[in-house]
Amino acid sequence: VAPALLARGYSIFRLNLRDHGASHHLNEDLFHSCRLDEVVGAFGWIQRSYPDKRLSVVGYSLGGNFALRVADAAPAAQLTVDQVVAVCPVLNPAQTMIALDRGWSVYRNYFIRRWRNSLMKKSAAFPERYNFAELTRFSNLTDMTEYFVTHYTDFPDLYTYLNGYALTGERLAGMTVDACMLLADDDPVIPVEGLTDMHIPAALKVYRAELGGHCGFLEGLNLKSWLDEFLLAELEGTQVTRDNRSQAL
Repeated sequence: VAPALLARGYSIFRLNLRDHGASHHLNEDLFHSCRLDEVVGAFGWIQRSYPDKRLSVVGYSLGGNFALRVADAAPAAQLTVDQVVAVCPVLNPAQTMIALDRGWSVYRNYFIRRWRNSLMKKSAAFPERYNFAELTRFSNLTDMTEYFVTHYTDFPDLYTYLNGYALTGERLAGMTVDACMLLADDDPVIPVEGLTDMHIPAALKVYRAELGGHCGFLEGLNLKSWLDEFLLAELEGTQVTRDNRSQAL
């Protein structure tokens, strides 16, 4: 989406979470999905550096989950966020983990391979602290994540950790920043059933598309996504014709 936003005159920051991209050597501690404070801090730095700019946040998948939690945390952090757009955000991490472990093995193997590769880079950057050889024996995300949580984080068990970044329950009940999220009923990674367990505040619009997969939303034989059009319309407050591709709840 960055080229579409640049063409429209936006300034773009693309934020790598800890241990994403070529960042493994920059922080000795490991990434996990509850590290919200440092992400809020990064947006605070952006806003202080460019005080004359309006700040909007766009996130996909886990990035969408972080984006919505940033919006929720913004007032307490004295961060002024204009609006947030989250595409296929992780709603209930436990449900996502189950969907990956029980679903098509291609997705599960992809996530396991990427995570292992990331951990190997971390170990290479800090060999005196990390040895992840034990994690190579796991063939599903549930067991691998449980081992990781209990051995490398301060969380007492797997589900305490997963609940720490869930958007379900009252997590977003007090959110006042204008936000929207787009979900797909056929998403193989983010079950839309997570919506039934969420308190959706007035500031949050929810769109559901019958088809879209995980962050795809393709149309036509050229496999072009309609996300750019959707995101620009949401950020600019204009109407977009979706041909009944998605509907607001």
